[in-house]
Amino acid sequence: TAVRTAGADRDRQLAQVLAEGKLVKDEWEVAQLQAAIDASVLGFEDVARALPADRPVSERLIEGVFGLRARHDGNDVGYGSIVGSGQHAAVLHWTRNDGSTRPGDLLLMDMGVEGQHLYTADITRTVPVSGRFTPLQRQVYDLVYRSQQAGIDTVRPGVRFDDVHQACMRVLAEGLADLGVLPVSVDEAMDPEVIAYRRWTLHGFGHMLGIDVHDCASARKEMYREGTLGEGYVLTVEPGLYFQPDDELVPAELRGIGVRIEDDILVTRVGAQVLSAGLPRAAADVETWLSTQRAAGPRLPG
Repeated sequence: TAVRTAGADRDRQLAQVLAEGKLVKDEWEVAQLQAAIDASVLGFEDVARALPADRPVSERLIEGVFGLRARHDGNDVGYGSIVGSGQHAAVLHWTRNDGSTRPGDLLLMDMGVEGQHLYTADITRTVPVSGRFTPLQRQVYDLVYRSQQAGIDTVRPGVRFDDVHQACMRVLAEGLADLGVLPVSVDEAMDPEVIAYRRWTLHGFGHMLGIDVHDCASARKEMYREGTLGEGYVLTVEPGLYFQPDDELVPAELRGIGVRIEDDILVTRVGAQVLSAGLPRAAADVETWLSTQRAAGPRLPG
């Protein structure tokens, strides 16, 4: 037993050292991530070109279209693709993908290409299947967008990981208050002993990214989740709002709406560089992008 325990301890120590050594990405690693991200942008475009505005298609068709790009331009997908239409978008890790799109619904897609050297992208976009957000969908989407932008604006060397989280969550809490959902004041909701917004946000702002989609997970907490950001770190910023279809604490019209926006961010000497900027984020730009891709028509990788 003592031998097994000592071996497990050494394994944990090795995993920790490796994880902390991966926190800073060098120029080659950033290039690998950028290649995986660029391929993912093409994959999202492929999906948009195959997504009808006026009839349903299966979530697995969308998964498969992106998977073709991932296998052609990279090694594979970096993780199980999440394709959630309608109320499936409110399920945090919806990977069954056995539903169908429906005009008028939102479609949440969390997908990333894993490159030939196994560095992976991790991007989420939420799009209106019909091509245009409804006013309420737009209100929720814009709230998540503002939250993400607040997080990105906070990223720079020396900033605490938790500072980025708090920036994102405060915007979401303020928006939930505006929607009439938050049961307490924003300041009360932000109290670590209360976190009243968590019912609808479900997760933190993001995670490190690299040769694994959740890179550096074995690092000591003081070097990661309770540490500060450093130049050369690559992380996701991915706030979301999820209103479950049976949630009686929110108005009926909000139930079943799920929105997440996720981008891959390089911490530079002066701030944040959005590596996944090839995909638009703002609501109007998403609508224009979707229309442009649909007009271009389906394509095969090549």
